[in-house]
Parts: sequence; C-alpha cells; structure tokens
Amino acid sequence: MEGIERICQFLEEAGAYYLGTTEGDQPRVRPFGTVLLYDGRLYIQTGKVKDVSKQIAKNPKVEICAFKDGKWLRIAGVLENDDNRDVKVAMLEKMPSLGRMYSPDDGNMQMLYLKSGKATFSSFTEAPETIEI
Repeated sequence: MEGIERICQFLEEAGAYYLGTTEGDQPRVRPFGTVLLYDGRLYIQTGKVKDVSKQIAKNPKVEICAFKDGKWLRIAGVLENDDNRDVKVAMLEKMPSLGRMYSPDDGNMQMLYLKSGKATFSSFTEAPETIEI
C-alpha cells in the first residue's frame, strides 16, 4: 500500500481526527471526519464561511492528529484549495450525510488537499515511521 493510501486508511478507520490551524498567534484545533483519496491526493472538506477556512487561507500550514488502537498519526503539512467540481461530487458520494449542508455548486463547499508534508505513525511500543508527502 502506498504511503498516501495508508494515511487515508488510518484516518478513515479512526473516524475522527483533529485539525490544527493558527489564528494570529493562537492555535485552533477542532475535530474533523471528512477524508477522501482522489487522483492520488488526500482531501479534507469544510465550508468556506467557517473560521477554519479563513485560517487556512491566511496560513495553509496545518497539523492533523488521529488515534486508533493504541497508535496515532500526526501529519504536518500544507493544504491547498481545489475547486474541482468532480472532487466535491466524489466527497458527497463517499459521505452522503454532507449533502444536508453542502452541494458542489453552493459556493461554500471547500475541498482542500494535502499538497506537501510529513506523516508520522507512532505508538508506545514501536519505533515511529515517517512518510514524506
């Protein structure tokens, strides 16, 4: 399994992950659950009207952290916006519950992909493993 596929699988299986951004000099962390592997890119989704979207626009450097089965994944990376309608449709097909809040043409649905970064799988019993993105 390729590194990006393994990262996506871990995030999917964890069910929820935490996304860290900055607002000025204040860290901001919140739970997320959207994840999609599309054309070899790892995507997350949010709304353009949300503070998190504005924070990423000002500083696209983020951290993601997820935990499952005694292991955790930390991703330090850069997110980039992608307004491709097809990727929005793919996310809505994967997570139909989002359709209550978003549509690919609403001007609010935002897809962000991990442009670059470093993912580290860790646990208390194994040596860390790092994947460059």
